Amino acid sequence: EPFFTTKEQGKGTGLGLATTYGIVRQSGGHIWLYSEPGEGTTFKAYFPLVEEDVAAPAAVPPPAVGGTETILLVEDEPSVRELARLILERHGYKLLVATDPFEALAIAEDHEAPIDLLVSDVVMPLLSGPELALRIRELRPELRTLLLSGYTEELVGAKGGLKDTDGFLSKPFTPDALARKVRELVDGQKARA
Repeated sequence: EPFFTTKEQGKGTGLGLATTYGIVRQSGGHIWLYSEPGEGTTFKAYFPLVEEDVAAPAAVPPPAVGGTETILLVEDEPSVRELARLILERHGYKLLVATDPFEALAIAEDHEAPIDLLVSDVVMPLLSGPELALRIRELRPELRTLLLSGYTEELVGAKGGLKDTDGFLSKPFTPDALARKVRELVDGQKARA
């Protein structure tokens, strides 16, 4: 029975056995149980024997390469902003951090040195990430952009949100995925220059 638990309120969902049963059945196996009141219950999961060779796991790619370029990071969610900042700083990048699009525009106007990449959330109050990218490109036409979103790339693209942008990364992202995407875009900028 799913959603049945003997644990106190808020300590369990009652889905442990139902989930286990589903996984075992999908694998072509079955579960045997033996129970005695006051003594406890024993569960045994049986899986079919696999006769063919198991493929070797894919090679682990080398760690993402960092850099010293300057990145303008714009994210209105504090926890995501802090995570992205830490990841990029650990990879050696110089960060200019903005909590909203208008702060990012002010940084883009006032910062005298080059900015190599804009990393921005897609959905933000007052001005979206794609709109921000267009406005900053009026000031810095060479700037490449990486958009971050909890929505899929297909959904954001279908709504026209990826027009004139260079890259997209879905949230949640891994530190390695962010670092690789940033390096790809920064290297692409050098090739374009």
